[in-house]
Amino acid sequence: MKLLRAATLTVTDPEASAARYVQWLDYGIVERGTLPADLAAAWGCPASAGRAYLVLQPASGAEVFVRFLAGDPVDSYRPLRTHGWAALEICVQDVMAVNERMLHSPFEIIGPPRLNTGLPTIHPMQVKGPDGEIVYLTQINGDLPAFDLPRAESLIDRLFILVLACSDMEASIRWFEETTGLRLGERMDIPYTMLANAFSLPLDQRHRIATLVDDRDIFLELDQYPPAATPRDRHEGQLPPGIAICTLSHPDLSAVKGEWITPPARRDGAIYAGRLSGTMRAPDGSLLELVQLPA
Repeated sequence: MKLLRAATLTVTDPEASAARYVQWLDYGIVERGTLPADLAAAWGCPASAGRAYLVLQPASGAEVFVRFLAGDPVDSYRPLRTHGWAALEICVQDVMAVNERMLHSPFEIIGPPRLNTGLPTIHPMQVKGPDGEIVYLTQINGDLPAFDLPRAESLIDRLFILVLACSDMEASIRWFEETTGLRLGERMDIPYTMLANAFSLPLDQRHRIATLVDDRDIFLELDQYPPAATPRDRHEGQLPPGIAICTLSHPDLSAVKGEWITPPARRDGAIYAGRLSGTMRAPDGSLLELVQLPA
């Protein structure tokens, strides 16, 4: 069961952000509007009501979305330095072709394509967008022994993993397991060049990460961030800057044991399709939105 539904990013100009994803990632705009007050309240950000948003979908037609919402810039925000949703991972058919495209784009390549000899099934690269968003662009060549990975059906296809930067990764794992019924996939200690560069740490220092799964589907990565990481500043009543919300499908919202910001309600649009949805705060204040799967 593929549960990842959407990622929501707070940006200064959602039309410009969407245009970049259309031009350089082949995404299509499927919805635009202004944020309803009841949805803003459900996210705990009433001051974001009435702000412009756009929803985009990959060229493959996969029903996994990226949503850009207008927000005021936060001067202190730096990617890869704060707790909260930290990166998008998108599957691609040919990472070398994508790299060539990115060389001519406004996306900054912060990690060129590199094969991992210990994990030959994936061939990733990383970019930073003009809004500061971190995007992994990953070619998948096979499944892992215990888990399935998606195969891209367009050159640049769907979002398939969201990365969460944690102040206490183990506490976050427990929260997701107890609240949503997801389970731990595996823990790993790895060299992590992007984190090392962000925090001026030795490149060979190892960092602990973990995956959360449903059956054989991996869709969340949790990273233990260094002690120098800080909470993410935001304007009062607005969504935090950067990647602000992870939206997952869930088979039964009534079985969720967390505390909703407001009671779940039915909503329309590409992401919700008339289904129940509700939002709760995960550890570090990270926003997790759940959408009821159809019966």
